[in-house]
Amino acid sequence: MGLFDRIGRVLRANINDLVNKAEDPEKILEQSIIDMQEDLIQLRQAVASAIASQKKSQQQYNTAQNEANKWQQRAQLALQKGDENLAREALQRKKAQADSATTIKVSLEQQTAQVDTLKKNLMQLEGKISEAKTKKDMLKARMQAAKAQENLQNTVSNIGTSSSLAAFDRMEEKVLQMEARSQAAYEIGGTGIEEQFAALEGSDVDDELAAMKAQLTGASPNQAALPQGTTDSSHSASAVDDDLEQLRRELDKS
Repeated sequence: MGLFDRIGRVLRANINDLVNKAEDPEKILEQSIIDMQEDLIQLRQAVASAIASQKKSQQQYNTAQNEANKWQQRAQLALQKGDENLAREALQRKKAQADSATTIKVSLEQQTAQVDTLKKNLMQLEGKISEAKTKKDMLKARMQAAKAQENLQNTVSNIGTSSSLAAFDRMEEKVLQMEARSQAAYEIGGTGIEEQFAALEGSDVDDELAAMKAQLTGASPNQAALPQGTTDSSHSASAVDDDLEQLRRELDKS
């Protein structure tokens, strides 16, 4: 491959790439419809011109046919009057007009076929333009929907990587840490409801035990017990023995 061929291919590739990037689907669709409508105008003009030529040829054909018929009648009249030369001249004129009519007829048939073809092409182009307009509107709607979807996707992607969600994550982590510290502080320094009920139940047992001691010693339940190692002058060793004997009797009864 020659150097110039390679350079030419690179240039064409770059140009095609620029054209592809510069193409706006909506603008291209609009321009395509405009181009098709311009072609439709030119085709209508061509059809109108062909029809005008067809009508002109038809008039020429009719005129040639009428002239041929007229000279035919004159030839008959001249022959009836006995003027053979005049009849021959009329027949020559009649033949010229007939030949002209035959030639015009061939051209007229070609023009008629051309007009029919142009009319069919005109109808097809009109149908294609109508279809293209409908398809253009559909493509524009699809393109707008695609752009909206693309913009939405880009927005969602940007939100997913933005600092906003990261901030929410950090705040959630902080809240979780605060909750954990609060729970730990409560468990360490606070008294739970179970412990409170246990304390209440424990106080009842202590009261009952104090009542039993008071019953054994004969003292009031609210009277405070003497500290261990102290003596009371109102009690003697015999009183202690009496209390011990009473406790034994009560135990025996039970």
